[in-house]
Amino acid sequence: MTPPGWSYDPSSWSERLPLIGLALVGFGIAGYLALVQLGVFGRAWEPFFGNGSETILHSRVSRLLPIPDAALGAAGYLLDAASGAIGGRARWRTQPWVVVLFGFAVGPLGAVSLLLVILQPVLFQAWCTLCLASALVSLLMIGPAMDECLASLQFLVREHRAGRSVWRAFRGGAP
Repeated sequence: MTPPGWSYDPSSWSERLPLIGLALVGFGIAGYLALVQLGVFGRAWEPFFGNGSETILHSRVSRLLPIPDAALGAAGYLLDAASGAIGGRARWRTQPWVVVLFGFAVGPLGAVSLLLVILQPVLFQAWCTLCLASALVSLLMIGPAMDECLASLQFLVREHRAGRSVWRAFRGGAP
């Protein structure tokens, strides 16, 4: 079902499957980078930037938390894929909470990826090819995910204006 005023359904499978696919690609990249950070693989594949990946993956920023930052990225991508797969074609209306969760999963991950890309040359004078690929995946997901969030938020505003419970609509109890 297409939201009122829209020319397409942002919850359709044709819109969501590419995002789920991108999230799984991101999970693969981030998972590999996490395994490098954990020492499972000796060195990261790096075709362009010499020792750049090693510099970035073993930097002080990557060790700020008790687990590798790439592992958090992998978990974020897995959340993106799972929350992108939940629900049917009208989930912007029938499950707004899932759509908002999906938006929160995709949006902040994209913002963190952008920040980490900026930090590479600024703090370390180095680049990491797979880190850049992961950031690109994150950034490609933001627009389409935010479209679906916008459709859900517009639905909730319409429910409020009609005098119906926004909380009930948010949880999926709207007609």
